[in-house]
Amino acid sequence: MDQYNNAVKFKKLRKRFPIFIYESFSIKYQPDGMALEFVFKVDDYIFRPHLFLTISKARQGNIDGQTARSMAFHIGLVEMISYWKAFCCPHIMIMPYRLNLEQQAWWKDLFINGLGEFFYTNGISPDHERLFSFSFSDSAEDLPPVCSKEVPGEALAIPVGGGKDSVVTLEILKNTNPGNRAMVVNQRAATKRVIEAAGFDGSTTIEIIREIDPLLLKLNEEGFLNGHTPFSALLAFIALLASYLNNTGSIVLSNESSANEPSIPGTTINHQYSKSLRFEQDFRHYIQEYIHNNINYFSFLRPLNELQIAALFSGMNRYHHIFRSCNAGSKTDSWCCKCPKCLFTYIILAPFISGETLKQIFGSNLFDDQTLAPLLDQLCGAAENKPLECVGTIEEVNIALMSLIHAPKKDKKLLPVLLQHYAQSTTHKDYQALSFAGRLTQIPDTGNVPKKLLSLLEASVKDLSKLQKSINPVG
Repeated sequence: MDQYNNAVKFKKLRKRFPIFIYESFSIKYQPDGMALEFVFKVDDYIFRPHLFLTISKARQGNIDGQTARSMAFHIGLVEMISYWKAFCCPHIMIMPYRLNLEQQAWWKDLFINGLGEFFYTNGISPDHERLFSFSFSDSAEDLPPVCSKEVPGEALAIPVGGGKDSVVTLEILKNTNPGNRAMVVNQRAATKRVIEAAGFDGSTTIEIIREIDPLLLKLNEEGFLNGHTPFSALLAFIALLASYLNNTGSIVLSNESSANEPSIPGTTINHQYSKSLRFEQDFRHYIQEYIHNNINYFSFLRPLNELQIAALFSGMNRYHHIFRSCNAGSKTDSWCCKCPKCLFTYIILAPFISGETLKQIFGSNLFDDQTLAPLLDQLCGAAENKPLECVGTIEEVNIALMSLIHAPKKDKKLLPVLLQHYAQSTTHKDYQALSFAGRLTQIPDTGNVPKKLLSLLEASVKDLSKLQKSINPVG
């Protein structure tokens, strides 16, 4: 990516396209769900992204229109980030509703932090104070009052992405309430398999279909600005409406503690910002204050590290050959075995799943691939930056690798090429004193997990001590 030219392009686009308009949104009730359309305008460009959400039969005809409109409007606010970033207009006009000063500050903060990676990779150093300003049309209405009278049921809505994290959450919590629902955005083969393996079907799954306006993709091809956006923030607002439409009282994410670590050391730039505890806290405050104060939003896995999640997943055998965490291979339902996500997943599972099984899962032994050495260096901290991907912390990666190269009765000369590469580096020396076993059993009091569910998590982690005796390192 030509950062210099993109920085110049940023200034030219802001001058050429001074105003981004969030013109309207519409809601249409259909026999099996709710269809949303948003209208954004920039000069002569008009964008009409769409969203569809299924509604439970029990809720059909029993939905407060004002609350649904408030939630839909807010989805539009976060959806517009993907379109605004193509132009980075210095002024945003919102026509449907007005935002107060605190709300405006909240949304500016999301733009700044959620687009931190976008600005970084494009070589843009924006003046945050002058990045953009809000204005509201004369016809804009006040937002509907916070919904506080309706008390949803105790059932959980559990978003499923098809990777190991959501598998662990789904498997532990699936039977806590008969009204629990799996939730999926743009269903793909892996999510379908995982949901079915957990015992959910079409009647117990909240399905969401998101359609990006093709014009945005065309502008990307033409060279308008492009890059990473805070998708998990969009998911949060979509999940809020989906939970409301299906009478689930809690939205249960699978974001772990590692999501809090910046991708670029010494900065706040974080590929996983909208999966971080900070965003979770900010979102919880926002919806309580401005949208609905009886729907809970939290990450079940927040207290856990990636080693604990991998250990838990290793005991869930029926998911081993059906889960997928590779973004590059998502369209072909495969592991590409060349990206940071694949290598990280392989590393973190290696202390708990045999090398033979891992090879069957991924299709090859990634530790035998010398070309992955630069990615390994990024993951373990030997390189300047972490990969801009959803991967664990540098410490977690090193602890996992250390457990492999120092496994009992292992001849280091027989280690696979990547583990030899790691063993010969100086990086691992900084982590020799860290306890692998300690990382499996510790569960700090962090996050917003309700006590009743936290006890289930604590019980699951307590059982991990039994797993330590049967660890089968790769090599």
